Amino acid sequence: MALEDVKKEYAKIVAAVKTLQDALDVSYFDALIETADNLAAGEVHVEDGQPDEKIQHQLLEQYQEIHLDLFSRDEVRQLLQLLILNAYREERVQANHQMTPDTVGILVEYVIEKIIPHKDLRVLDIAVGTGNLLMTIVNRLQAGSDHQIAAYGVDNDDTQLALADVMAEWEQASVELIHQDAISQLMVPQADLVIGDLPVGYYPVDERAATYETKESEGHSYVHYLMIEQAFRTLVPGGLGVFVVPANLFSDEYSQRLLKYIKKVGYLQGMLGLPADLFRTEAARKAILIVQKRGENAKQAPQVLLGDFPSFKDKEEFHKFLDSITQWERKSFTK
Repeated sequence: MALEDVKKEYAKIVAAVKTLQDALDVSYFDALIETADNLAAGEVHVEDGQPDEKIQHQLLEQYQEIHLDLFSRDEVRQLLQLLILNAYREERVQANHQMTPDTVGILVEYVIEKIIPHKDLRVLDIAVGTGNLLMTIVNRLQAGSDHQIAAYGVDNDDTQLALADVMAEWEQASVELIHQDAISQLMVPQADLVIGDLPVGYYPVDERAATYETKESEGHSYVHYLMIEQAFRTLVPGGLGVFVVPANLFSDEYSQRLLKYIKKVGYLQGMLGLPADLFRTEAARKAILIVQKRGENAKQAPQVLLGDFPSFKDKEEFHKFLDSITQWERKSFTK
């Protein structure tokens, strides 16, 4: 399908969402989630007589003009991504709750594809949000492969998780989504790969953070530190963690606690700054962190993979950088 076809379906769905939103007087997010459920079910959900029969008839006519079955799984994901971005504009969602962009997800998947063993995998997104990063990685890893991927996602925001469920349902993907605090005891099996676009800030439940080695001695602890530690707890021996983190993750005095923990239980294998022009300011810039748990055949790479992705606009330098990742994997990384 061409991008124009995706945009046409997007416009039809936005119109249906607005019809439902106006009829039920709910948030755009709630209207989007219910519209998605209605489209999957092929009918209009009615509760306490709402929406009324006139709106039901109008919605059914709108739904009949929408043809999701003509799209590939990744095209469906892109379509839903556009719808969620529109919801962000409508409701001004805070940065920690915003979806991981495709440009970032594709680079994360490229790195993962270079270093992950080619076998059946259990993949956990420890901060799944709307599911865009998880589905980008799962779709691309599964393309042209006979290996099975069991995907899991954890988040404590029920609206974000509902959107992730919509994404999985629309793509007919098998993903187990769990509504829980990622710092509590996770209700998922041990994973071969843990990923996440980690939220940045302080974790408010000091009693729960107290069981973590990366906690602060006083006051609230950094939630992204705790999530990285939780990922190590969840990984199988030799398993990999690949996270989107602040590019300045290791630049302050507090980061030594995190670095010490990583070296104790695993290996820091790489840190790659994402293209600077993807971010409004240098302070907002993010990077891809690559860590590995001790065990199996895991060992510290002789040379930690460090560097910054060039701009996508500089195609020659960008491809050179991708080649350097390939060369590093071949020479120094044990899958």
